Amino acid sequence: MKVLIVGAGIAGPTLAYWLLRSGHEVTLLERSPELRRGGYVVDFWGAGFEVADRMGIVPELQRRGYFLQARAIDRHGHRIASLEPSAIMGPTPQYVSIRRSDLATVIYEALHGAAELILDDTVASLTDDGDRVRCTFESGSVRDFDLVVGADGLHSRVRRLAFGPDETFERYLGIVVAAFEVQGYRPRDELIAMMYAEVGFQALRLSLRDDITLFLLSVGHDGPVPTDDRTAQQALLRTKLAGAGWEAPAVLDLMPRAETFYFDSVSQVRMPTWTRGRVGLVGDAAACPSFLAGQGSALAMVESYVLAAELARSSDHREAFARYEQRLGPLLVSKQDAALGLGAAFAPKSRLQLLVRNTVMRLMGLPKVPDLVMGKSFRDAVELPPLTAA
Repeated sequence: MKVLIVGAGIAGPTLAYWLLRSGHEVTLLERSPELRRGGYVVDFWGAGFEVADRMGIVPELQRRGYFLQARAIDRHGHRIASLEPSAIMGPTPQYVSIRRSDLATVIYEALHGAAELILDDTVASLTDDGDRVRCTFESGSVRDFDLVVGADGLHSRVRRLAFGPDETFERYLGIVVAAFEVQGYRPRDELIAMMYAEVGFQALRLSLRDDITLFLLSVGHDGPVPTDDRTAQQALLRTKLAGAGWEAPAVLDLMPRAETFYFDSVSQVRMPTWTRGRVGLVGDAAACPSFLAGQGSALAMVESYVLAAELARSSDHREAFARYEQRLGPLLVSKQDAALGLGAAFAPKSRLQLLVRNTVMRLMGLPKVPDLVMGKSFRDAVELPPLTAA
């Protein structure tokens, strides 16, 4: 089949990889003029790690990734708690922290140019006549495909065109997140994620390779979220962090000169179905668990793999779509439900929530505490089906 995948982040290229293995003809459509850079560092584990292993890309992910310790500090930089990943994950080798953009790059490179890539364009309209989907691109070109898959993230154009407006499915969780990188920042704490929280926000500093420092801000915000206006976004962050301690004033001063800048709402996408006719959704477009879940990238890879596997074992896309949803629906709902309880860790709403956050972090190294606190967040209750290469 000829398949159009809209979005060349993580879900899209993963789906392309496995569809190509099954003999399909794949086109990747990306609205950005280049494959995306920047963003934040993600903790990568679970069933998504197994998908990466089946793709043969784990060694490269480990080469580019980091094995980090977390350190919670107060406004004076004094240590509150330290946390090793092994205290939460156990002694598993299937774990790495990696820039989201590096993960996407490694996945795309695994395609070895076998998929058509169209940059700086996206879909303007979709017409599904039951036998094909006629796609009009913003550039004006018109093409027909057997299937169209939206892998275009939280604010999916495909979802809006095929399923309805964002407000029907998107649930804003009252937090915005910003990530930006600067060169030559001091001080540096190698392989340590420095986390400073007060009521209303958390600021994280992480030293990356090549003398780059990543800052990640999660901020409670109940009003309208500014979109496509970097000046307004940075003004919001400065207002919310006014009077903050630690290194916050210096970080905010550097923010306008950041080499990359990412800003978005923290939201979930909940839909009764991820497919309609010959159009389907994967990743955040289908079931965004939110930034709070910490596992969106890995889950996107799982969804893409399972969809490709179900399409490989059936000549009827309707049957494949149905099995895809049946297999993953409960898992995604459980991840979303678990994420709802984690907002206080990223932007405490009160002094009490801040106290509880800091106390829990001190206790996370004790046996059984991670299971009690995180519950289903660190378990992927899904069995990946086999996928036979064409």
